Amino acid sequence: MSRTLCAMIVVLLLASCGGGYNAPPRDLNDACSIAKERPKYMKAFKRTERKWGVPVHVQMATIYQESNFRGDARTPFTYVIGVIPMGRQSSAYGYSQAIDGTWDQYKRATGRRGAKRDRMNDASDFMGWYMNESRKKNGIALTDARNQYLAYHEGQAGYARGSYNQKSWLVRVAANVEERSRMYEGQLARCR
Repeated sequence: MSRTLCAMIVVLLLASCGGGYNAPPRDLNDACSIAKERPKYMKAFKRTERKWGVPVHVQMATIYQESNFRGDARTPFTYVIGVIPMGRQSSAYGYSQAIDGTWDQYKRATGRRGAKRDRMNDASDFMGWYMNESRKKNGIALTDARNQYLAYHEGQAGYARGSYNQKSWLVRVAANVEERSRMYEGQLARCR
């Protein structure tokens, strides 16, 4: 085997083993562990907190719920007759699970044309922008993880109509987001 071919095989093997930053941190139940393992995430969260006012723990709890900190997260496929894939449930993608239309709106509104949903800096900034829009349109405090999550999931107009009231599973999920937000807040206070 030639040296070039061997080198290419080694490079391909090494590249296939790396999870990169799209792989989630090891312990998602420990905010201090996430901060230690991914300091760039924390810098992004803190930057968003300074710029938009959304607390780090609210961002973290929402990202946990939306993508489990996976940068390449996508919605599941839908199937016809249980076997024929017909596309994904929605265009949601990345850490923040922003859908195409809302992501495009964010890029236009903020001038961040090169923003990508699989980069934590951009996903965190998007979340800050979106939650501020929810505060302006629906009066939801930036510290209110539960209601911010409901507006995040249903859209600001859906939240205003109370569409989540017909989705008991979503109300439970929003309560979980609030609980995780409080847990992360307490952990972050101790590890700083």
